[in-house]
Amino acid sequence: MLVAGVISPRYHARPMTARDPIYVVTTGGTIDKLYFDSLSEYQVGESVVRRMLAIANCKYPFEVVEALRKDSLELTDADRDTLYERVTGLKTSRVVITHGTDTMTATAARLAAVQGKTIVMTGALQPARFSESDASFNLGMAFATVQTAPRGVYIVMNGEVFPANEVRKDREAGRFVRKD
Repeated sequence: MLVAGVISPRYHARPMTARDPIYVVTTGGTIDKLYFDSLSEYQVGESVVRRMLAIANCKYPFEVVEALRKDSLELTDADRDTLYERVTGLKTSRVVITHGTDTMTATAARLAAVQGKTIVMTGALQPARFSESDASFNLGMAFATVQTAPRGVYIVMNGEVFPANEVRKDREAGRFVRKD
């Protein structure tokens, strides 16, 4: 992790191999929300992750796996167990998970028990389909982080990489911050 231009002693990049694709597991959340004008509400729709990576001209091998299609406030412990099983069963050591921001840290805590993988969670505060969304930036950072971070679970939001157990969502400020 870069801190004032210096690599943190906890951070040791590891090389990528062409045989190790990045799996992007989608769970729903704001990143995939659609606005239904006739209903005046948002609903989680089909994931836009594959399209976002195509627009970014991403050439590194990746697979997109839809695990859930829910707002994170609707996720249950059973959903988190399902996600845990899905991630542990993937034949890769690098996983990006798109997730709603409200309960991202709770899911990250459940995934902390996964061994031998780098898991990077990200999401958006505005739907990816909106022109002023943070979704593309966050997904790009997550994709880069999963290629270089050591094994463990991370949350990437607001231009920062956080160890998952050291971050919380500050709803008032509308961003993620380090725990006090």
